[in-house]
Amino acid sequence: MGSHRIEPSLVLQNAAKAEKDRTLGLFDLTILGVGAIIGTGILVLTGIVAAQDAGPAVTLSFLIAATASCLIGLCYAELTTSIPNSGGAYIYTWVLIGRLPAFFTGWTLLGVYVATTATVANGWTGYVKSFLYELNVHLPSSLLVPAGNGGLVNLPAVIMVLLITLLLMQGTGQSKFVNDCLVCVKLIVILLFIVVSIRDVNPVNWRPYFPYGAQGVMTGAGAVFFSFLGFDALATSAEDAQDVQHSIPRAIVYSLVISTTLYIIVGLIMTGVVKYPKLAVSEAMSYVLITRGHKLVAQVVSAGAILGIIAVVYAFIYAGSNIMKAMSRGGFLPASWSKLNERSGSPNRAILLNGCLAAALAGEFDLHYLALIANVGSLIVFFLVSLMVILLRKQYPRLARPFVVPGGKVVPLLAMTICIALLITISKEAWLAYIAWLVFGGVIYIAYSRHHVIA
Repeated sequence: MGSHRIEPSLVLQNAAKAEKDRTLGLFDLTILGVGAIIGTGILVLTGIVAAQDAGPAVTLSFLIAATASCLIGLCYAELTTSIPNSGGAYIYTWVLIGRLPAFFTGWTLLGVYVATTATVANGWTGYVKSFLYELNVHLPSSLLVPAGNGGLVNLPAVIMVLLITLLLMQGTGQSKFVNDCLVCVKLIVILLFIVVSIRDVNPVNWRPYFPYGAQGVMTGAGAVFFSFLGFDALATSAEDAQDVQHSIPRAIVYSLVISTTLYIIVGLIMTGVVKYPKLAVSEAMSYVLITRGHKLVAQVVSAGAILGIIAVVYAFIYAGSNIMKAMSRGGFLPASWSKLNERSGSPNRAILLNGCLAAALAGEFDLHYLALIANVGSLIVFFLVSLMVILLRKQYPRLARPFVVPGGKVVPLLAMTICIALLITISKEAWLAYIAWLVFGGVIYIAYSRHHVIA
């Protein structure tokens, strides 16, 4: 086969095999999406991006990123329901473009999920520090700050990632209840912050609304875009989803609507209570509350954030292990990495590898830098996903499509345009780091993958 593509029928046959019972219903999938989307973006990056990039217009940055995510989410829904498989964009690329692009798409997704997990864990430590500080417990700063910021290691982040990795190795059926509870706690905490802080909003703090201009808004949108990656994690859960043709499109839409609404409200309140230059802290919510004397509520919010952000780590280690499992099935990575544990039914080796790599990055690298690296890879993958909706319709017009993106080519083309616009705003350093990751992947492909790939 000259293009080294695989037929959708083979993918559908593989996805139909009962590796384990499907355990995720619509509620679980929506919670998984909300849990992945609402995390570091709302609890950590809102303040940092407001201070460094967009000012009070951070709400527009979130709206732009959410609009792009909604368009891309619709494209994902058509692809995921047409070709349900845990490989997500990696599988779609293999079906529609070819083997080598598929490898680099999968490799990019692995990098995105690992970097996102590390970013989330890195920001999580700020809330741990704030919570302990109010209890007069002071951990050595060298153990709370990554080497990239002058410390030794972000130890709490490392420990948390490894513990969630062990939880996931118990299987999705056992761990999904814990995840659902963690997400509910996070939503309650965010609502508490809104109810308490809305009374302290001073519209004067929103002036100037565009301190960094339109470019700052777009830079902010690029920086926060990774906050909306939860719908991508949903696409990789196709083999665990019940009634996949209906549950995944609905879960994508529901999770994006809920998350975007909360992001905009929280962004308005934060920048309305505290002048934006003062928000450059990782524990932004508790900081805003403390500045207005709500110390007890700040403690509750910090405790809830500590629990809630864990749900994001759960979602992305799960998604990363699914990509690694799918690439292992295809021969791009060692076959043993896709082997399912007999007791848990989970790809435990893939989960462990993803968790350990994310823990290492979380311990040693800067939060903002990790977020930018994740954004480069995710935007490139989302550009491809939008393109592949058009390619799928052209190459396989008779393939069953339980969900079709409305508007013909308009939505995919608009999504591609937004991805390009956001990619332009990302720093040269982040691009160089992404290219280095691709080079590393290229070495693996030449040394191993091309000799073992199944097609």
